[in-house]
Amino acid sequence: QVQLVESGGGLVQAGGSVQLSCEISERTVSFSGIGWYRQAPGMQRELVAAISRGGVTIYTDSVKGRFTISRDNAKNTVYLQMAYVKPEDTAVYYCNGGSFWGGRYVGRDYWGQGTQVTVSS
Repeated sequence: QVQLVESGGGLVQAGGSVQLSCEISERTVSFSGIGWYRQAPGMQRELVAAISRGGVTIYTDSVKGRFTISRDNAKNTVYLQMAYVKPEDTAVYYCNGGSFWGGRYVGRDYWGQGTQVTVSS
């Protein structure tokens, strides 16, 4: 059984910072990468950032230079540090277990429950 549990999020002012955490338990499935997705109302879910088991990272263009994904393998936890947030970052953020290969991330059907981030202007 695999579980991904997000925490963090909430209401933050534009220009501020917030950190999301994703704790992963991998009992029967092993992931070579973990991704953070987000979904705003009426929008498709999009990949925000991903990190390989070895620490290689990728970001969508809109968050480069503002968001940082990291992981603590000893704690089986992946973090998304969000800085200089903008109202357009408002969304439900989901942690995903997937495959990281050749500099690309492919999500699999393993999701956390999601955590809301709301950025006020």
